[in-house]
Amino acid sequence: MIDTHAHLGDDAADVIARAGEAGVSRVVAVATTLAGAHDALAFADAYDGVYACLGIHPHEAGGAEAQHVHEICALLDHPKAVAVGETGLDYFRDYAPHEAQQRLFESLLTVALDTGKAVVIHTRAADDDTLARLVDHSGPVILHCFSSPALLEPALKHGWYVSFAGNVTYKNAYELRAAARRVPAERILAETDSPYLAPQAVRGRRNEPAYVMHTLAALAEARAVSATDLAEQIDSNATAVFGL
Repeated sequence: MIDTHAHLGDDAADVIARAGEAGVSRVVAVATTLAGAHDALAFADAYDGVYACLGIHPHEAGGAEAQHVHEICALLDHPKAVAVGETGLDYFRDYAPHEAQQRLFESLLTVALDTGKAVVIHTRAADDDTLARLVDHSGPVILHCFSSPALLEPALKHGWYVSFAGNVTYKNAYELRAAARRVPAERILAETDSPYLAPQAVRGRRNEPAYVMHTLAALAEARAVSATDLAEQIDSNATAVFGL
């Protein structure tokens, strides 16, 4: 099994060891700043089965961090840098002006095309503007921590990957589980988005890659397939989209 989206910290060694004990053999460490990109690559260098996704979060778009796109692009030459992101639009928190978020998003979409890598999308309360920028993007797209049912039809139409996090396990997440049933087998992914969004069974704890197994179980139940078969499918999908 693979956790396709995790934010690792100082205790990465312990977290990765527990992931392995739980049956999670690969983790994509995701960066949201330039410093985080260096950290993610350091984790990838240090641990087998850890890869890096490098980007600048939309929350950072209004400040100096947004000026580091060129440095992020250069770091993507690393052999274990497998995707661009997370990037996108977040109008829910509104930590950065919308126009600045849009400029940064467009710049990183270009980086994804130029480097030939998948782009990992963060979108919150910004469905229309996110969609407007993705419909003409010709590279692979991953909708991270899927929580926008309005984007499901476009995702199905354009063949985007749809990644589900721990919130799909929550008792009232009926729409997310309904969406999970509709995603084609070859386009579904799972993630923790750790340390955030711990699944229902461990809610209240700090999330970590080992807990992606709870999300896997919920997805398998929703799709009426075995968890073993779904884990193999998700692992195969991740291998394809990230070029692992």
